[in-house]
Order: sequence, then structure tokens, then C-alpha cells
Amino acid sequence: MSERPRSTERFPMWTLHRWYILFWVLLGLAPMALAGAGDCGARRLWAVGLPVLLGLCYLVVRVFPGNRVLRPSAFPAVLIVGLVALAYVRDGGASLYVASLPHFWFAARAPYPSIMRSGVAAAGTVLGGVASQGWSPDLLTGNTTATLIAYAVSVPVGLSVHRYIEQNGARVRALDSELAGARERLADADLRRGAAEERERLAREIHDTLAQGFASIVVLAEAARSGLASDPDTSGRQLLSIERTARENLAEARVLVGSAPQSGLVTGSPARVLRRTLDRFAQDTGITVDAELPDVECDQRTRIALLRCTQESLANIRKHADAGTVGVVLTRVADGVELEITDDGRGFVVDEARGFGLDGMRRRLAELGGELTVTSSVGDGTRILAMIPVDGAAEAGVADVHDYRRESAT
Repeated sequence: MSERPRSTERFPMWTLHRWYILFWVLLGLAPMALAGAGDCGARRLWAVGLPVLLGLCYLVVRVFPGNRVLRPSAFPAVLIVGLVALAYVRDGGASLYVASLPHFWFAARAPYPSIMRSGVAAAGTVLGGVASQGWSPDLLTGNTTATLIAYAVSVPVGLSVHRYIEQNGARVRALDSELAGARERLADADLRRGAAEERERLAREIHDTLAQGFASIVVLAEAARSGLASDPDTSGRQLLSIERTARENLAEARVLVGSAPQSGLVTGSPARVLRRTLDRFAQDTGITVDAELPDVECDQRTRIALLRCTQESLANIRKHADAGTVGVVLTRVADGVELEITDDGRGFVVDEARGFGLDGMRRRLAELGGELTVTSSVGDGTRILAMIPVDGAAEAGVADVHDYRRESAT
């Protein structure tokens, strides 16, 4: 008899097998044993003992499939011998043969061995019943007729069921193959998406840190070179600022490639971090900066987001606004922190703005559950308002974005 189906087989098939075993015991073995209980002498012993023995053999095969006495593959032969013996003892055995037919199909799981074994069992059942009649047997008994009809019907039925099971198995295998392919494609898509998100993150970090630092170095270097002869003191301060910016960019580059420890992250209160950035901006550009920076409490990611928004806004003012005054206001509101940056520069049409900076700020704030509002018009300056919830990072439920220090280490 076959072992319990593997996990890859269809569960309903195993359930059907178990229901059949119950049917075989209740409608095959039990009636035969009860009928034999009315016999006398040795015949009664054989008539009752053989059904019980067949049931015990099947139980051993099912519970202990690896035993060395009765292998599962040998049970069909034992069943055939039992059918022949009971047909001889009880002068027939068609009912038990009919109840036992599915055993041969379950055991072989292939059509031709099943047909052969069930045919041998049919022949044995007929011969056993005929042999018990002596030298003048009646070959056209009900036992013989029922056995032959059952065998004739079982062959096309068994072939049909076997074909259905094969087709169903093929469909299951095809679906499993499609599912495996879909999982592989999904894994590849997740990998590509992760790589794209990582490239976008690195591009944003490079834009917000290294690119801005290099742009500042270029502007300061041009100014220092042009004023080296006429105003050496100013040029000296500009060269010092170039040196500090270059060192900061070097530290940022080391953190981005993972060769620097996490201690490079922005620390301190937002007010102190932003104040140092604004002082550097005013020193390098000569633009007046009016700042209201009260001490507010916020987490590391919020401090980094506020700093990056400030740096990007100041970089845009330096490159595009031609402003004379910049205003920065940091405010603690009921549901978070607001940062407002205004300038009196030339302004622009917001809907026509193209560039990585504003989009990068929006994405950075969105990761924390915040939002960015840009208000501007040609000739009227620009207003940038960044709002970040106090617990936005926790509510966002997104992967940690590796934001790194832009402020000076000094």
C-alpha cells in the first residue's frame, strides 16, 4: 500500500482514501466477519479470522510502513490471497471483492498494474467460490457474475479516475510553475525597485551634500581669485571657508560610502545646527539673514530633514534668487515643527520649476509624514514652508533613510 501523500500532492486525494478505508471496513470486512459468526467449527474460525487478519495487515502497513515483515507494496498480494480464501470458505466473496477494488488502484497509482492485480483478484475470487462446490460446480452463480461484472466496470472507471487525477496533477504542477515564476519575477522586481530607490537616495544625498558643497567651493574660489590682489583679507576668509567646505565634503563622502562611523550624524538642537548653517551662508554670500530659531525638541531624522531643507533653500537663493535678505523662522506647533524660509529675490513660477532640489525636499518630508509648500511669483520673492509631524517618522512606517551630517565638525 502506498505511503501517506507528500505535501506536494493534493490533500483531497488523501481525504478520499481515508473515507474509502472506512467504507472498506464497514461494508466489506465487517459484514463478512458477522456473516461468518453464524458458521460452525473451523469454518467459523476462518470466516471471522480472515477479515480481521486483513484489517490488521492493512493497519500495520499504514501505521508502520517501514516494517520488514509486511511492506506496503506486498499488501495487494496479501489481499488477493485473503479474497481467494474467503471466497472458498464462504462459497463466494463478490461483495468483499467489490469493496476491495479501489485498494489495487490506490496501491499501484498506475493503470496497468492496477488492472492486472484486480484481474488476478477477480479470477481468484471466482475460482475460490467454484472450488468450494466440489467436482460439479455451477459456473454461473451470482458470485461469479457479480465478480466479473464488477471487474469489467472497474477497469473503465479506474482509467477515467486515473486520467482525471493525472490531468489535475498536471494543472497543479503548471500552476505551481507559474506561481514559482511569478515569485521570481516579483523578487526581481523588488530587487530592481530597491536598487532604483537606493540610487535615488544616493543621488539625493549627493545633491544635498557633496554637490552643494562643490558649488559653494567654486563660487568662493572665483570670488577669492578675483579679490586676491585688491582685498586679501576677504580672499583669506573665502579661502578658509573653501577649506572648511572641502573638509566637510570629504567627511560626507566617507559617510556615504560607509567608511565613517554613525557619529557623523547631525547632533544638537535644530536651532544650533541651523544657526551655524545660516552664519556660514551670510559670511560666504554677504546676504542679510534674519532668523528666529527657538529651541525645539525633535528626533534625529527631523533635525536632518530641517537641515537639508535649509541647505537646499539657501543653495537655490544663492544661485537663482539674487536676494538681499533671507528670513528663517523655526516654530513648534501643536502637531509638529514648521520651518519657514523667505527671501526678497526675483521669485519664479512654481508650476514651471524644474529641478531635483524641490522634488528631493518633498520626498524627504513625505518619508516623515510631512509636506512642503512653495509660494512664489516673479518679482515677489519666495516662501518655503516645511512641516514635519513630531512623530512623523514613526507614523510613516518606512525604512530608515541614511541621512548624514552636513554641519561642521567644529
